[in-house]
Amino acid sequence: MKIIIAPDSFKGSLTAKEAASAMARGVRAIAPNAEIDIIPLADGGEGTLEALVASTHGQFKQVAVSDPLGRSINGLYGVLGDGKTIVIEMAVVSGLLLLKENERNPLFTTTYGTGQLIRRALDSGGRELILGIGGSSTNDCGAGMAQALGVRFFRNDKTEIVDKICGKLLGDVAAIDNSRIHPTVRSAHITVACDVRNPLLGENGCTYVYAPQKGAKPEIVKQLEKNMTSFINIAEETINRSVRDIPGAGAAGGLGAGLMLFLGAKLQPGIDIVMDACGFSERIKDADFILTGEGKIDGQTAFGKTIAGIASRAKLRKISVIAFAGKVENTDNLHQSGVTSCCSISPDTMTLEQSMTDAATLLQSAVERVIRETLSGL
Repeated sequence: MKIIIAPDSFKGSLTAKEAASAMARGVRAIAPNAEIDIIPLADGGEGTLEALVASTHGQFKQVAVSDPLGRSINGLYGVLGDGKTIVIEMAVVSGLLLLKENERNPLFTTTYGTGQLIRRALDSGGRELILGIGGSSTNDCGAGMAQALGVRFFRNDKTEIVDKICGKLLGDVAAIDNSRIHPTVRSAHITVACDVRNPLLGENGCTYVYAPQKGAKPEIVKQLEKNMTSFINIAEETINRSVRDIPGAGAAGGLGAGLMLFLGAKLQPGIDIVMDACGFSERIKDADFILTGEGKIDGQTAFGKTIAGIASRAKLRKISVIAFAGKVENTDNLHQSGVTSCCSISPDTMTLEQSMTDAATLLQSAVERVIRETLSGL
């Protein structure tokens, strides 16, 4: 029997790698002779870097960069098992979780550190780059990222903006010079793992939808939208390309738009990028079962999330998919997409706090139960 174990993270409880280990223990407790292939996954948000490095047996590289407020921190990028593909997760250096509650304000946060990671990846010879851009603290349209790669920004009085570009400084930009951008950008193939489809501007854009979640008060949201509009007008005219309405342009506070404009990056659904990088379709071709999971399964899981991506590929090969979650709600669309069954790992009487604390044990026990029941039915 061959079993694929391919979970996403259980947010707040287990990384994808930790979840996969717990599931593997559950399988081995009941079917010790089963062939197990562990493929931790993610959909482009937090955990994408670790999932890809773990599932391809790659390695991490550490580099000193700037955090969202310009302070020095140690950042990471990953080199995948093929030795040539580099993965960058913007949340590692520009993410919301790096900031204390009282520090969260997208007027002052920057993607400069993400640009530094990209620069180091290019300097190391990387030409195949995957960027996961979920979990940002920023609303700077990727201008900070571009600045770290050599793009220059000027005020009306023609003085260069030398401070790290943030949401507030976007409104000061009157001219852009991208002639000094990192010389290898144009020869690099940069793919963005994106799990949202918001445009850049308007009521469905990054500022109005996501900036409040990053600490922006209503009056700040209006200022950020004004600054973003002014900036993208100048940037699109300078580069002679319109990206503002492309689905995903508003991802990560407009980093999606900035990556397309300044680096020529391509946006793709995150789960597809991750599965392709892991060789997922090839690895599952002779599997009997796929075990997957994430923190919560609900009506949104069927739309672009990890479990849905797995199910779509498994369905082509008629492989059963069993999904585990801390909480399971509304699985109708998910069953239609190819998931065989969904299992909650938490008893109804258990509190959320307790279930998150005991997630590894609960997940292992749930897998043991399902494998035992599955084998008894064969």
